[in-house]
Amino acid sequence: MSAESAYIDTSALAKWYLPEPGSDAFVDFIRSQDSAAISRLTTVELRCLLVRRRRAGDITVQHERDAWATFEGDIRAGHLHVEALSDAHAVTARDLLERLQHLPVRTLDAFHLAIAQSLAAGVLATADRVMARAAEALGMTAMMFGRGGA
Repeated sequence: MSAESAYIDTSALAKWYLPEPGSDAFVDFIRSQDSAAISRLTTVELRCLLVRRRRAGDITVQHERDAWATFEGDIRAGHLHVEALSDAHAVTARDLLERLQHLPVRTLDAFHLAIAQSLAAGVLATADRVMARAAEALGMTAMMFGRGGA
């Protein structure tokens, strides 16, 4: 990995596989990383996102297949390190919801934050403004890509 380890949430990672606002900046970011961490949760969320976009007619079946194959290839090549989910992540996520109650952090976002924290990630890449604020509250550098979420 580069000097500061990076954790990438699904909202940012999607920009590598689908053209979205912020994709160009994310491409520059991801290319600067030797390796970046995601979680098993990210694999489920990205699969869901691709299916949802195809069903909505935003992408073709072939684009969905190509994006998923590229994602799996990035994991096999070691560009993305997939962190397994653990019960400790659930406990930490619950605790983070208490600690960050001044922010509207959602359940799965709390899991991403817990995993990033367990990996001692210095950087959290996201396209969600709440996630960025939460990461910064936890001492991480937030890298925002796109318009942002909630």
